Amino acid sequence: MEKVRVIGAGFAGCEAAWQLASRGIEVELCEMKPVKFSPAHSNEDLAELVCSNSFKAMRLESAAGMMKAEMKLMGSLCMECAEKTAVPAGGALAVDRDRFSALVTERITSNSKITLIRQEVTAVPDGPAIIAAGPLASEALSESIREICTGCLSFYDAAAPIITAESVDYDKAFMQSRYDRGEPDDYINCPLDKEEYEEFYQALITAESAPVHDFDRRKDVYEGCMPIEVMASRGHDTIRFGPMKPAGLVDPATGKRPWANLQLRKENTQGTMYNLVGFQTNLKFGEQKRVFSMIPALRNAEFVRYGVMHRNTFIDSPRNLNDDFSFRGRENLFFAGQITGVEGYMESAMSGILAGINAANRLTGKEKFVPPETTISGALARYVSDETVKNFQPMGAAFGLLPPLPEKIRDKSLRYKALSQRGLEDLDKMIN
Repeated sequence: MEKVRVIGAGFAGCEAAWQLASRGIEVELCEMKPVKFSPAHSNEDLAELVCSNSFKAMRLESAAGMMKAEMKLMGSLCMECAEKTAVPAGGALAVDRDRFSALVTERITSNSKITLIRQEVTAVPDGPAIIAAGPLASEALSESIREICTGCLSFYDAAAPIITAESVDYDKAFMQSRYDRGEPDDYINCPLDKEEYEEFYQALITAESAPVHDFDRRKDVYEGCMPIEVMASRGHDTIRFGPMKPAGLVDPATGKRPWANLQLRKENTQGTMYNLVGFQTNLKFGEQKRVFSMIPALRNAEFVRYGVMHRNTFIDSPRNLNDDFSFRGRENLFFAGQITGVEGYMESAMSGILAGINAANRLTGKEKFVPPETTISGALARYVSDETVKNFQPMGAAFGLLPPLPEKIRDKSLRYKALSQRGLEDLDKMIN
């Protein structure tokens, strides 16, 4: 039986390789790090996190939680490693990023069916392959992909800063999860009164941004990971009803809800580093230090990593991919990850699972595997391959992708739970 080359060892590539190996198929997993790093990567380990360390909600009343439950049913490597390296994050699944990547790397390299090759792949292979090069594929590989596709699209993506926990002024902060979900110390809250918010807002919208490598076209910024300064420029209260919303919080110092609030989330198991939630940014490093330190609790903040911005690329999947993530016109070629237009760590991992299963099924003469339309996984697979989608944009897990329930349930939480139960039951029946 032929070997399968998997290009890229991020979330999608590792999941694809794992699924192939689990079915007895030899895999060459090609990763260009550390020979060459993309603008957003710095760790030699596989499945590196370059943005938030959160994989979103775990509860089944959320689309993200439903999808993760589906992934576990399908034998997800990333879910297994995430649960073993989790850090407290309320109702969300967040991980110690270094421990997570190290564990994924250990599992991959110890699998006898997987050969990890550390080199850059500059062209789409001719034989059986899965392209999981991520949204930051090298220029040479991107050009090769562009040649076989009907064109590529691109947008700019941003990451949030990380600060040390000990540098937070706890006299100006308080511990509480929004709406008291999870443990009270999962998040550090940094409240601002109206005057403090006004000063911060003016500094933010007038701060100097760092240049983007090719050109700075703010219209190309993806809505789901928008720089905080771009969001703020849309209106005086936009961020106060967005990343800085005070809903579900009470400042014990005043007994009232803050005018605005920044939440900090743990970045590692030890709780020594915290991420500025929702503060993806492209401001110059000095400007980040100056502006974000205007938040009272961050007056003396020590930045472990400043926010960065980079270009992401994804193919026009509705014109190029089938619902099993195979490439139209080349039955032995598959795509997976953010390059397909699924948006998010776990969405990328999920697409890798499906690409790996289907590449194995293609080689062994089995039928394609596409989860039911009642599942988030199946709905996303259908979305990225739907030829009726004309203005294609990245999509993450969302209940809006699912067909409605036969009965009307007014309570949103109960409706979402019913959608999850239906989808998981349908997937379980399909698998078993």
